[in-house]
Amino acid sequence: MITIERLNLRAEGVAPGVVVARALPGEEVTGEAVEGRIAQPKILTPSAQRVAAPCAHYKACGGCSLQHARDDFVEEWKTGVVRQALTAQGLEAAFRPTVTSPAATRRRATLTGRRLKSGALVGFHGRASGTVTAIPGCTLLDPALIAVIPALEALVVEGGSRKGEMRLTVTRFAEGIEAAVEDGKPLDTALRIAVPQIAGAHGLARLAWNGEVLLQEAPPTLAMGRARVSPPPGAFLQATPQGESALRAAVVEAVGSAKRVADLFAGCGTFALPLAETAEVHAVEGSAPMLDALNHGWRNASGLKRVTTEARDLFRRPLLPDELAKFDAVVIDPPRAGAEAQIAELARAQVPVIAHVSCNPVTFARDARTLLQAGYRLDWVQVVDQFRWSAHVELAARFVWPHIA
Repeated sequence: MITIERLNLRAEGVAPGVVVARALPGEEVTGEAVEGRIAQPKILTPSAQRVAAPCAHYKACGGCSLQHARDDFVEEWKTGVVRQALTAQGLEAAFRPTVTSPAATRRRATLTGRRLKSGALVGFHGRASGTVTAIPGCTLLDPALIAVIPALEALVVEGGSRKGEMRLTVTRFAEGIEAAVEDGKPLDTALRIAVPQIAGAHGLARLAWNGEVLLQEAPPTLAMGRARVSPPPGAFLQATPQGESALRAAVVEAVGSAKRVADLFAGCGTFALPLAETAEVHAVEGSAPMLDALNHGWRNASGLKRVTTEARDLFRRPLLPDELAKFDAVVIDPPRAGAEAQIAELARAQVPVIAHVSCNPVTFARDARTLLQAGYRLDWVQVVDQFRWSAHVELAARFVWPHIA
């Protein structure tokens, strides 16, 4: 018998010399350890924070990792992950209340498809395994995504291989569901006919196959402030409307009355376009198709101030202090690796306000330390849990140069 001491960053229980799947601090458990991990523990003394998982698939599915814990415990734990990352860098911050997305609101997900002898299987991988679990009663995804699983199964039957798996990224737009298929069979004449017919019969708004658009009834769009944007197939988007709204509100508040804003790692305009309601915005992003979508959305919107775009690899060519000097505020939303090179230039430039959005507390804390050592003040941190029941943590934060209120 062992006692769980804490959770690691994957939300697994940690005891001396072993990690334990889906265990909570204070629980006494037993089970067979394989390579230092107990995958199927027997909970001898359950924590008061333990609850029955709301999803019938939770035992087998790997799509969620914290459905066995109370919501208030998960909220406190995710805030603690960020606090611990900051503490490791010798930093502290004021935390705002966590914003958690409701169940059944994930509008974007990547499923796995596997062709069988008879039919197909579409779902999430099981916990730490190659097994695919069907998810007809998933409590995480928007019901509209669940409703297109028969369409995905038909696509896997038609264009999948028995020797491999297909990645199926589905996204809910105002006009319907987009499916972006990767690792399908190479397109030949027969597939070019059959695949769009399947998509059309199931009412998909857009279908992309290995990067090529085969069906588009109408450009699928999302509202970004006053603009409507049609992202390229499979493009990165915030996972839930509620999570996007919370991050956007935090960014808008952080930027405040700034009149000239740079939005770095701008994507399709999640922050740039709402900010353009009150400020001129320069959006910088490595993906030209994403910027094309942003620019098209801006040009077709009314009541927005000027938005300019720049395709640029900010890892290799960060904006330098002389380029940053023209801006009153900067928004930065890098990928999980953070933006070490760009943060160093921001620290040198002494931009008055920085709104920092992050999906990795560890790299955020590293970058925050650089800013604070340069003289910035960390006003507040807002944790946003839009990947509900997962170990994933997102946040927004406001940094100000000392003379700014």
